[in-house]
Amino acid sequence: MADKFSLKGKVIIVTGGTGILGNAFVNGIVEAGGTVGILGRNKVVAEDRAAQINANGGKALALVADVLNTEELIAAKSKILDAFGRVDGLVNGAGGNMPQGVLQPEEDIFGMNLDGMKQVMEINLWGTLYPTQIFGDAIAKSGKGSIVNISSMNSKRAITKVLGYNMGKAAVDCYTQWFAVELANRYGDAIRMNALAPGFFLTEQNRNLLTLPEGGFTERGEKVIRNTPFKRFGHPDELIGALVWLLSDASAFVTGSMICVDGGFSIFGGV
Repeated sequence: MADKFSLKGKVIIVTGGTGILGNAFVNGIVEAGGTVGILGRNKVVAEDRAAQINANGGKALALVADVLNTEELIAAKSKILDAFGRVDGLVNGAGGNMPQGVLQPEEDIFGMNLDGMKQVMEINLWGTLYPTQIFGDAIAKSGKGSIVNISSMNSKRAITKVLGYNMGKAAVDCYTQWFAVELANRYGDAIRMNALAPGFFLTEQNRNLLTLPEGGFTERGEKVIRNTPFKRFGHPDELIGALVWLLSDASAFVTGSMICVDGGFSIFGGV
């Protein structure tokens, strides 16, 4: 049974690999025996994380690229293929929110920053599509693989303030289902696409929305805790089990699914 969950011999790209959740994804893949390409815009962080993994006996390669820049993604694909000869998996971890994509309660709903909302939507949606097009081609040539997109609680419920993020993740869900079907039509069960939907985890993008500098929660943070049956935020390492399962042969008959790792947030009615 353990062999089915192993990622030994698999080369997996993690976009957003220089972020907080991305770091958990990268480490989890390495712990499961996989080789990882750490893709992000921060060269220093990507190289440092790769160096630490290699020094500890794992296999990792830093890939510096913006997920909205196809030329940089193509160069990253060439680099990983030159180093390891194949790509077996992709985690589309790049995304998140930005200050310009936040609408505060006191702001005019008809005067909101549409360009900011559009920018946030693009990084989450097109930042998933572009890497899939480029690395997915390499996965197809390897013959078998798994693609995991990152969804969110925002994709199924109206979460205030962050319209661009809501729309971006809802579009990712639609894309995941559509693309999973098209992959099956063309490759049978050889290439799968699913989505991992985290609940509320503290990241650099949402920390100021959920926590206070002096400690404790903002009003918004308290609302999240009240509506999460586990009454806490998630820890990044708690995403690893579901991610490794989706990347591994243990989920061989799973495609087009959204797996919630949310402490019960998505199912709680608030009463």
